[in-house]
Amino acid sequence: MIRVTEAINPGRIEHGTPNEVTIMTRDQKIVAVGAASGVATMIAAVAGIYHLLPGNPGLADVSSRLAYALQANAIAVVPLLLGVITIGSNRFLSEAIDPTLRKEDVATQINSRVVENTMQQFVLFLVATTALSANLTSAQMRIILAAAIVFVIARITFWIGYRIHPLYRAFGMAATGYLNLGLLGFALWKAT
Repeated sequence: MIRVTEAINPGRIEHGTPNEVTIMTRDQKIVAVGAASGVATMIAAVAGIYHLLPGNPGLADVSSRLAYALQANAIAVVPLLLGVITIGSNRFLSEAIDPTLRKEDVATQINSRVVENTMQQFVLFLVATTALSANLTSAQMRIILAAAIVFVIARITFWIGYRIHPLYRAFGMAATGYLNLGLLGFALWKAT
């Protein structure tokens, strides 16, 4: 960030004064807009899908809800699987077949970063949805599948955005990160 200050004393910068104006760089604006729109879209998508899904009265006991959450997580892990397959194919078909030689092209480097971050996000998602499902009612369990669908879409937008330009990963990153934050927060709240 660039800070512009109208100081009372010329040549002296006073931080934290009412005259201080913070200006975001172009890159920061791109990331901020991407992140904010990613979070807003994620919230709208989870809410919309939640209301479209039918309830399942068969999820009355904890074991059936945990099984349902694990099945939803089998959907959520698909972007990770696709990323691993993509990296394996990229390596097999290029000089990067031996990863210790560090001959990956930019696309393979980005794909590797996407897989690493998707693994991190998926672990958080798995913990959140599993913990949450233990304390939801059968009617509320729709949020697990809705979140899994949004997780997959958010990870794909993260990957596409990253491949276009690293700054454009913000939409999918924020959508996934705040989805996990919301799910973990809800799980902790329901547990108390």
